[in-house]
Amino acid sequence: MNQEPITAATDAPHGRFLGMKDVVADSGLSKPTINRLHRAGDFPPKRKLSGNRIGWFESDYLAWKHTRARAINDG
Repeated sequence: MNQEPITAATDAPHGRFLGMKDVVADSGLSKPTINRLHRAGDFPPKRKLSGNRIGWFESDYLAWKHTRARAINDG
C-alpha cells in the first residue's frame, strides 16, 4: 500500500494532559479562579479524561499562558 505517513496537524492540541493540580502549581492561580476564568471563556477548554477527571492539553494551556504573558508585557 502507498499511504502517506500520518502526521499531527500543526494546530491540533498536543502534548500531555495537565490536571488541575499541575495548572494550579504552574500558573499560581487558585482552582476557583481557574474555574471562573473557564466559565467566562478566558481559559482553555477542559477535556474530560474519565468519569471524574478533567484536564487540559498542554499545548492549549501553554498557548493561553503565552497570551497572558504578552498581555502583561503590552500593559
